Amino acid sequence: MAIKKKGLGRGLGALGLESPKEIFESQSSQKDHGEEAGARLTELSVEQLRPGKYQPRTHMDPESIASLSASIKSQGLMSPLIVRSVGEGQWEIIAGERRFRAAKLAGLTKVPVIIREVPDKKALSLSLIENIQREGLNPIEEANGMSRLMREFDMTQDQVAEVLGKSRPAVANTLRLLKLTPEVQNLLMSEKIDMGHARALLSLKEADQIALANEVVAKGWSVRETERQVAALLSDDKKKPAKTVHKKGRDVIRIEESLSDTLGAEVKLASETREKGRIVIRYSSLDQLDGLLEKLGYTS
Repeated sequence: MAIKKKGLGRGLGALGLESPKEIFESQSSQKDHGEEAGARLTELSVEQLRPGKYQPRTHMDPESIASLSASIKSQGLMSPLIVRSVGEGQWEIIAGERRFRAAKLAGLTKVPVIIREVPDKKALSLSLIENIQREGLNPIEEANGMSRLMREFDMTQDQVAEVLGKSRPAVANTLRLLKLTPEVQNLLMSEKIDMGHARALLSLKEADQIALANEVVAKGWSVRETERQVAALLSDDKKKPAKTVHKKGRDVIRIEESLSDTLGAEVKLASETREKGRIVIRYSSLDQLDGLLEKLGYTS
């Protein structure tokens, strides 16, 4: 599976890391594959390797793994894994867990690896960026990866866009998917709906999101039909007697956006009286909640 070299290389460089391609070419040019700049190319037994704790993928398609395994049987494993030592002759995979699983399925007992001595922060960034840039990461995994970069590295959307070699609107649109209800996110992850459906549903209230998403699945609606149904729902809502709503001022909206960027999660300010109100922080996963608690200074 090919790496999108431009985005990945620029992203790793922005965090003080070389791209896997640069490391591999640098190491393979040496006769004895000796050490250079803290990296070493060698082979390790598959029994010495274990999955990385910073792996952003929550699901790996068995058919995709089998297809990659068949390719490895035929062509060999062309791209080395990136690993780091965790002691006692064991090595943690920083990048390449999918290739590792496929190699094991193909019957390989040893695989090429690049050994890096990197701290947790760089291990996390390398794993996230390598996986975000590879094909097959579903939109919610990608959005969670971006959110994690913002949360754990205090990055803005602009910085995430630069690191990943994407446009800022592309990053913003992907992050918006985390505003979908968990039920709708699961439908997107399982490919029962696609990105077009998901974007259309974003403008609905949570209950309507879920109801309409189930209709999409049950009736096989196209994206265009989904957009029509969403527009009809929104039109019906406008015809209902309007509740008294206090329009938010620009300062309030600006504060919400600033807090959302800082925390890497959706933040809303809800006024109850002239001087009282609530701050509502929405999270979409336990990992995101842990990050929010850490940013807020909570320790268990």
